[in-house]
Amino acid sequence: MFTSAHLLRQRRFLPLFVTQLLNAFNDNLFKNAMVLFVVFGVYNSEAAEAQFSAIASGLFILPFFVLSALAGQLADMRDKTKIIRVVKAAEIGIMAVGAIGLVMAWQMALVQSVAIPLMLLALFAMGIHSTFFGPIKYAILPQHLKREEVLAGTGLIEAGTYVAILAGTIIAGYIAVEWAALAVIVTACIGYWTSLKIPPAPPYEHGQTIDWNILRSSIALVRNTMHQREVFYAILAISFFWTIGAVLFIQFPPLAKNVLMASKEVASLFLVIFSIGVAIGSVAINALLKGDVSARYAPISVIAMGIFVASFYWVCHIWVSEVSGSELMGVAGFLGHPLAPLVIVTLLLIAITGGMFVVPLYAFLTTKCDPAQAARTVAANNIVNAGAMVTGSLLAAGLSGAGVPVVEQLLLSAAMCLVSAWLGHLLVRAEKTALSRV
Repeated sequence: MFTSAHLLRQRRFLPLFVTQLLNAFNDNLFKNAMVLFVVFGVYNSEAAEAQFSAIASGLFILPFFVLSALAGQLADMRDKTKIIRVVKAAEIGIMAVGAIGLVMAWQMALVQSVAIPLMLLALFAMGIHSTFFGPIKYAILPQHLKREEVLAGTGLIEAGTYVAILAGTIIAGYIAVEWAALAVIVTACIGYWTSLKIPPAPPYEHGQTIDWNILRSSIALVRNTMHQREVFYAILAISFFWTIGAVLFIQFPPLAKNVLMASKEVASLFLVIFSIGVAIGSVAINALLKGDVSARYAPISVIAMGIFVASFYWVCHIWVSEVSGSELMGVAGFLGHPLAPLVIVTLLLIAITGGMFVVPLYAFLTTKCDPAQAARTVAANNIVNAGAMVTGSLLAAGLSGAGVPVVEQLLLSAAMCLVSAWLGHLLVRAEKTALSRV
């Protein structure tokens, strides 16, 4: 705790910490404000709402799949701080476009033809923005912090990210959309100002050549992780986990509205509960592992997650049979329902077990690779993750288009947890093999 408090007073850490916090906050504020407004204020069809949510998620994720190789190379081969400043300056323009779309949607002016395309364009651009910023926030820490401070710095970055996600999600569900439009621009401006305070972070090795061929460099980047079996299996397991996560996050808003008959504030509450659960799972697994980087609890964690997803499906089915009328419940009405505690507890347990599964796997990416290639390892993970999440988004959109009810899609998520458990088992086996060689 002393080290953490000390870092928050240091210019070599505090500006990066605040810049990252504002970045996560703005991403979630804009994305959730847009999706919640369109689902609850524009469309009146479960299929259309689920498809829009899936398209929005897919557009945000797509740049990670296409541009992560370039982002990882730039982060390892150029001054990371200069890249951060360029990216944060671009965010101001991106959020201006998104804000125009939000205001037009609020005024119901050319909603389908102009407002929604503008918002989706801004969301896609924010995906590009996050693709280039993501690898840097991990790779820059060893340059600015002492070796014994890196773990504390990483913990603070992760904690700040969770706080920002919670804040952005909560605020998006409660403030008017026109105020959200103003807030995303102001936050982007403050984020650029804090980025100017981050100290320089030149590359470890100078004169390296960047491969601008996106396809070739992406294939090479992923292929380079294959010889490290622990890293490779960790990437596969993380990616399949986020396929499940993409499907679940797409389902939350239309499920809240059409199955639980709840308002956008309740949908926002679901996302908050999910974020809190992942944070609790992170703390719990760290306590179980006692600081040891290991995947030994991964298979049982994700099997438990599948059981809780199936339980969530069962609770939702019972809820449907007991709800009458077409008026949407607010948070107070939702919490007053006798089944609300079961909904909240099962959702929280899904997130806790999910956090226990995925958090230790990220440690493999930063502890099993060359520090000079840390950003590229994270970028390789982002490429495979993005491909998996886009697949999950397309799958959810396809099922909705085929007329499969949102609540029934929960069973698919539960079944997919078994595949994640198998991948976790392969990782544990690779881990044991590596330990036996040592």
